[in-house]
Amino acid sequence: MHSFSWWRLGWTLLAYGLVLGGVGLLLGAPLLVLLLGALALVFWHYWQLHMLSRWLWDGRQFTPPRGSGSWQFAFDGVYFLQRKNLKRRKELGRLLKRFREGTEALPDAVVVMNEEREIVWCNKLATNILGIRWPEDHGQRVDNLLRRPEFVSYIKKQQFQEPLIIPSPVMSSASVEIRVIPYTASETLMVARDVTRLQQLEQMRRDFVANVSHELRTPLTVLRGYLEMIGDDPRLEGSPWAKPHLMMTDQVNRMYSLVEQLLALSRLEVRQDVEAPKTVDVPALMTKLEADSQALNAQKQHQILFQAAPAQMLGDSEQMMSAFTNLVANAIHYTPAGGRIEVSWSLLPDGRARFSVKDSGDGIASEHLLRLTERFYRVDKARSRNTGGSGLGLSIVKHVLSRHRSRLDIQSTLGKGSTFSFDIPRELVVSHKSVINE
Repeated sequence: MHSFSWWRLGWTLLAYGLVLGGVGLLLGAPLLVLLLGALALVFWHYWQLHMLSRWLWDGRQFTPPRGSGSWQFAFDGVYFLQRKNLKRRKELGRLLKRFREGTEALPDAVVVMNEEREIVWCNKLATNILGIRWPEDHGQRVDNLLRRPEFVSYIKKQQFQEPLIIPSPVMSSASVEIRVIPYTASETLMVARDVTRLQQLEQMRRDFVANVSHELRTPLTVLRGYLEMIGDDPRLEGSPWAKPHLMMTDQVNRMYSLVEQLLALSRLEVRQDVEAPKTVDVPALMTKLEADSQALNAQKQHQILFQAAPAQMLGDSEQMMSAFTNLVANAIHYTPAGGRIEVSWSLLPDGRARFSVKDSGDGIASEHLLRLTERFYRVDKARSRNTGGSGLGLSIVKHVLSRHRSRLDIQSTLGKGSTFSFDIPRELVVSHKSVINE
């Protein structure tokens, strides 16, 4: 196929004009011959345009009619574009088929929505899990089909960082976890999965931990009472039973602390939000925390510095004190004797408040940082056992901060110490008198 050339077209028109002029001169009427030639040329062009239009709109053949002259380039160009578009449509059709086959193979329900939250496409599992019928519900708004108030609110807010768990629209005894993911510039992907079994197992775990903790609490209280009573007996001092009594007392106290932490963690897991938040006087908590830390620091003799900005916050006072205490206790326990610990409550320039505990301990390797808030996770099990650590303190801190719209940030370098901190959002900081820069 030859490419279109303006030069060739120009020379063709010039030759056509010269021929018409020569014929006109021979006949003695050059203007009339030129006019008739121009009209013939116009008629020829309109005829070619008519053939192109009829082929594009009414033709049943894929190949274009045979054009002539410069119009052949136009026919060939349109034919080339048609073949190119056909090839592209076939490729897109294959990709779409592979996408649909892939989503049908997924163990989750998949729904594609446009900007108006209308259903563009869904797989078969969407019928079993969400009750959406395809293709009957094509074009329907997904929040008109799933009318749970929490789901409607979740879709309207368009804050999809966290998944939503709702009762299944198909079976009320089942639970469905819904995630919404950006798909294209104008479409989103909603993925739903049945998490009934996971919810049941999680509930069983919570019930088990809570029940066992409650059952252990009573016998441990009895043992502690008798050990304290025996410890008050002056005959114990110097006897062979003094050391076993001390070891039993330490282990019972450790078990009692573990049970208390398990119960605290169970209570935190029941709800993720603080009910009726009240004003928390953080400077007053810092004063109490400073007094309590002196008892914990009796053996290690660290240099502990406290600094508190005059700022309060909205939340749960008991929970925030638990988070403060766990972070400071960890710093005291895991910093070698005679270390330096800095505890601060400060205001940031943007209105947030930050609680920070910085120690001069051994530091933590980077591969452990992401797992520190897991239950019972210990960097050094032997060391944690010696210090009486249970592996629950940072997990409690994580849940407390989650309920106060914050998260724990851990910065640590081996041999240079660690810094545990979290920021309270400005909406929860209710009063301050001065701003302390970071």
